[in-house]
Amino acid sequence: MTAAAGSTGSFPYKLVATDLDGTLLRSDETVSERTREALAAAGAAHIVVTGRAVPWTRHILDDLGYEGLAVCGQGAQVYDAGEHRLLTSVTLDRQLAGLALAKIEAEVGPLLLAASRDGLDGEVLVGPGYRRLEGQLPVVPIRDAADLWSAPLNKLYVQHPTLSDDELAAVAAEVAGGLVGVTMAGAGIVELLPLGLSKATGLSLAARRLGVKAADTIAFGDMPNDIPMFAWAAHGVAMANAHDDLKAVADEVTSSNEEDGIAVVLERLLGQRVRAQPAAPGAP
Repeated sequence: MTAAAGSTGSFPYKLVATDLDGTLLRSDETVSERTREALAAAGAAHIVVTGRAVPWTRHILDDLGYEGLAVCGQGAQVYDAGEHRLLTSVTLDRQLAGLALAKIEAEVGPLLLAASRDGLDGEVLVGPGYRRLEGQLPVVPIRDAADLWSAPLNKLYVQHPTLSDDELAAVAAEVAGGLVGVTMAGAGIVELLPLGLSKATGLSLAARRLGVKAADTIAFGDMPNDIPMFAWAAHGVAMANAHDDLKAVADEVTSSNEEDGIAVVLERLLGQRVRAQPAAPGAP
C-alpha cells in the first residue's frame, strides 16, 4: 500500500484519508483484500490518520506494506512510513496540561492517568490504576504519576473511576478547554492534547506535502476524534460502528469496518458493482 498523489479513472477525489482502528482495520488488525483492492483501484493518495502515536502505528503500517505518509498521535505527528522518519511533531505544554488536569480534578475528583512520550520510540507510560484495554499494545507501568511529566509528551490519557467517557470528555472540555484540546478516541480513551491540535491539522500538513487540498479529500472514521477531519475534508464517511456524535456530522454512513465499509463507498464512486454475497443453497 502506497500513497502516491493523484487519481485515475472516474474516481472523484485525489486523497483518501482513513482512520485506523474501527475503520481501515478489522478487529484482528488486518485490512481485507477487498479494501486493499478498492484503495488501489481508486488510484488516489491514501493517508492513514490515527490517534495512535508512531510507536503504536508503525508495526501495523509495516505489516500492511504501507509506504506513504501517516498522521499519528491525533495529528501531532506526520510520519513517513517508507523512510521510517518523523517529519513533524507537536508536543504538549506540560505546564498548561498540569493546570488543565488540576481544573478537571477539582471538578470531578482524582483521575487515572497515562501519557504518550514524544518521538519515534516514545513510550506510553501508565500510572497507578489506569485501566488498560484488552488488546492494547505494550506500555511502561509507573508507580508515581509525577514520572509522567519527566519528558516531552504528545498527549495525556485520562480516565475516571465512575464517569463515562462521554461525561468525562464533556467536563474536561468545559473546565479546561481553554488550556488543552480534549477528545475521545475510543472506549476508555479520553485524551488531553496541545490546544488547537486535531486530526485535521495533521492531515492538512500531510496533504500539503502531497499537493492535495481539502476539496479533493474523502475521509473515513468512527470516533469523535474524527469530527475535525470530517469538517476539513470535502466528504466525511462514518462507519456503521461509529460513535453517534460522528454519524451526526457525517455526509454518509457506510457498512462497518468488519464489512468492508471503505470498499463499499470506493467501489460505488468508481462505478463498480459491490460484490454480491454468495447465494444461499437452493436460492435462484
